[in-house]
Amino acid sequence: MKSLEELAAIRDKMKQTVNTREAAHDSTRVVVGMATCGIAAGARPVLNAFTEEVAKRDLSDVMVTQTGCIGICQYEPVVEVFRPGEDKVTYVKMTADMVAKVVSDHLIGGKPVTEYTIGAATR
Repeated sequence: MKSLEELAAIRDKMKQTVNTREAAHDSTRVVVGMATCGIAAGARPVLNAFTEEVAKRDLSDVMVTQTGCIGICQYEPVVEVFRPGEDKVTYVKMTADMVAKVVSDHLIGGKPVTEYTIGAATR
């Protein structure tokens, strides 16, 4: 059986994860496609990696969430980033290993990682 301190630590960690996924609607949104095709292509580890990286960096203005089918199954896992006042950026064929670069360069630095975007995939 876990001690009260261990249970409190688990509770606090889960609260932080929930807060990351339910931030204010005027913040930056990271949306991971979690339809059957996305899950089969590996979207679940991508969603988890975004949630963990955003929490680790304490980015309280970033909301990580999921959606159903985005409609471009051949490019799954697909992640869309919505920043207030900017055009949507669509990342394709994402992996958990790619997440840290997107967080540091795009979510923090403001510069999309163009080699991961749908534009680069269709060239």
